Amino acid sequence: MFNKLLFTKVDNSQLILFRIFFGLLIALESYGAIITGWIKRTLIEPKFTFNFIGFDWLQPLPGNGMYFYFFIMGTLGIFIMLGYKYIFSMIGFTLLWAGVYFMQKTSYNNHYYLLLLISLIMCFFPANKNYSYDAKHTPTLKSDSMYSYVKWVIVFQLFIVYTYAAIAKMYGDWLDFSFIKTLMANKANYYVIGEILQQPSIHKIIGFTGIFFDLLIIPALLWKPTRNFAFGVSIFFHLFNSIVFQIGIFPYLSLAFIIFFYEPETIRKTFFKKKTPFLSTEIKLPSYKSLLLILGGIYFCIQLVLPIRHYFIKDNVLWTEEGHRLSWRMMLRSRTGQVNFKVTNKESNEKHFVNLNEYLSKKQLRRIGGNPDFIWQLAQRIKKEHAAKGEDIMVHVISKVSVNGKPYKTFIDPKVDLANAKWNYFWHNEWILPSEIK
Repeated sequence: MFNKLLFTKVDNSQLILFRIFFGLLIALESYGAIITGWIKRTLIEPKFTFNFIGFDWLQPLPGNGMYFYFFIMGTLGIFIMLGYKYIFSMIGFTLLWAGVYFMQKTSYNNHYYLLLLISLIMCFFPANKNYSYDAKHTPTLKSDSMYSYVKWVIVFQLFIVYTYAAIAKMYGDWLDFSFIKTLMANKANYYVIGEILQQPSIHKIIGFTGIFFDLLIIPALLWKPTRNFAFGVSIFFHLFNSIVFQIGIFPYLSLAFIIFFYEPETIRKTFFKKKTPFLSTEIKLPSYKSLLLILGGIYFCIQLVLPIRHYFIKDNVLWTEEGHRLSWRMMLRSRTGQVNFKVTNKESNEKHFVNLNEYLSKKQLRRIGGNPDFIWQLAQRIKKEHAAKGEDIMVHVISKVSVNGKPYKTFIDPKVDLANAKWNYFWHNEWILPSEIK
């Protein structure tokens, strides 16, 4: 049964079509970052970026370097779409996207993380076996089949994403719709739909739909009687998200995944009418079966554990943010913060407050107050600058945070010298004061 599920040879039309859509979408994402000014705001205007802690060496290229960086990524996306030197193009894009991902957190969202994971997975899939430049110029490469595990890897990855997203929504501020009201408040000026989005009844519909869609969409797509209905609901759901939240390619990537839920024969007849049908149901165990199962098992164990790690970290993740990233906690909370950095010279005892405008871009200023890792990283940077002048300093922070529009509460212990505090990668940082969130 297990071998049949994973190692049956099936028509590869699903994978070929997904490669084409995927390449196009990542090209649009990369070129769009240039055109919309995302690169300028996120990677060029700041004096430094808030990288993932431990990746301090990973900073944007100087000058206009990041424009060329993203142009190369977009071009690799076109190569992937065409199936041109696919392995090289896919690995190249994955490495470059990983660089962007770990380089900055100011524009972090779970969609970027999902794109990194799918890019990594696609490096190992034979997506260039047909309808590609590679297959055309290397006839021995051409094939009409793939192993069925290709589909199930994608499906299981999506099941993890949607299931954890649904579970994360099952908390007070989502269930009483107060967060959704906060979320929609800044959409009031939207043409036509702005007023509608402020209605309490719409908040309830969004709240219930968000949970039930995430919980049920994968089973509904897998079950043939509900598949077309689920596809229709997905189109509405993701287009709604695209229009209201303007989250780039993610809604369209989510729709592209639905390719894997339809029968290969349906995809072939719809998109590749000249493609030779592959009708065999042969089970053929690959020579790399053991390695595949080991690596796949490790990968999915990590994917199952990472999103729940915050349950093992002290206090509430909504307050501390510890364990929030890489956990599919999507559009789940609103945080605003107020923060001041007080520098004390240990020798002279002179004190002054830092002018954050001298350090941060407008975009970074909007994010730093509510994120403890941002606050700690800036304290470390301030310490480093003063150390270069031969000064030994302390950095204390006066910080307040509001979660989901609630009253501001003191966030960072003002008695702790953050310049000399250590960052705890895996557990709670005690200089984050206890929350009152239940």
